[in-house]
Amino acid sequence: MSRVILFNKPYGVLSQFTDRGTDAARATLSDYVPVPHVYPAGRLDRDSEGLLILTDDGRLQARIAAPRHKMPKTYLVQVEGEPDAASLDALRAGVLLRDGPTRPAEVRRIDPPPLWPRDPPVRFRKSVPVYWLRLTIREGRNRQVRRMTAAVGYPTLRLVRWRIGVWTLEGLAPGAWRELP
Repeated sequence: MSRVILFNKPYGVLSQFTDRGTDAARATLSDYVPVPHVYPAGRLDRDSEGLLILTDDGRLQARIAAPRHKMPKTYLVQVEGEPDAASLDALRAGVLLRDGPTRPAEVRRIDPPPLWPRDPPVRFRKSVPVYWLRLTIREGRNRQVRRMTAAVGYPTLRLVRWRIGVWTLEGLAPGAWRELP
């Protein structure tokens, strides 16, 4: 039987079990998930939060992470500024990044979601409004969502992956995990 673990990765945690980076200690998956022989199916940047799936099944891991399988990944994205219709349409059509065009995204503006507070908090500027988007992509390039919103003129301030395929973050607090039966 395959093991599948849903984990709500907090801000600042690396999407790996060991830190082979700097001399300064950084939080890793091993600080939160004491389960041997499971590995992340895909990655989330250190400054992103949300759903990370861990599994011991290499085929499932590839199906989740490999862009050729086009598994949808949905993000809640806080952006700086008020995205206009043309910018949202550009995301829906696919935007040109340095490493080539993206596939079309599903995107819509949403009310601020009832998320946990981020530590440290997102910077706040009185003169610049912030808006939330629900954005779904079917590929997973390095920092893709951040690069897409920046390409249409709205930098990402906070990024929370909410869903991968049929799995959601529903009911999982930051740093919490649960194994699927």
